[in-house]
Amino acid sequence: MITLGNEKQISTQLALVSFITSFQKSEEKVQVIVQHWVRISKIKLGWIHEFDKFVANYLSTAPTFDTFRSSSKLINTFTGHTRVVWSIDYSTFDDRPFICSGSYDKTVRVWDVDNKKQIQSLDGHSSNVYCVRFSSYHYHNYRQNVICFSSNDKSIHFWDFKHNMQLEIFNGHTECVYGIEFSPFNGGRYLCSGSADNTLRLWDAGTSKSLHVFNGHTDY
Repeated sequence: MITLGNEKQISTQLALVSFITSFQKSEEKVQVIVQHWVRISKIKLGWIHEFDKFVANYLSTAPTFDTFRSSSKLINTFTGHTRVVWSIDYSTFDDRPFICSGSYDKTVRVWDVDNKKQIQSLDGHSSNVYCVRFSSYHYHNYRQNVICFSSNDKSIHFWDFKHNMQLEIFNGHTECVYGIEFSPFNGGRYLCSGSADNTLRLWDAGTSKSLHVFNGHTDY
């Protein structure tokens, strides 16, 4: 049975839908719907059909990979690696954009995007490089241009590419380290790593210490 209170709630929801449809098609619409629905979920009136139609319409007009591909163009190609490139990262230092890359050729390379040139290469590493990440933590705290990379030698390396100097090595994994990622909080101070030893490890880039080992995975 629909009560006067329920009619008001339904009317409010329909008014919201009408208001949302006046927006440009963007993620903001979906956020408004979800946030509002969460707030009124305790009412337990069920899902309004207009929401179904709205979401379906949004998805049908959302950009697809084909749309992106047809409107995109190749800006530049950086060549230098001699084998498969496993990982890349992008960042800016002193308002200059850089790309770093790690490869199966056992090198880490840094490219100046504006000048379209390779500016640094870490050669002589003993193992394949699987993952590379720029460290915003080292830049903002120590003004160092640092790349962190993981490899098949079971370790994680920190390299100051401006001065071509290795800073430190994190050891602890017992198999190759496939992935690393800096935290999006605390200024990127914390580093997470994933290894073929079936563990995740959390590191403090400020103290160079391992904070925790996450076990539970049965395969890498």
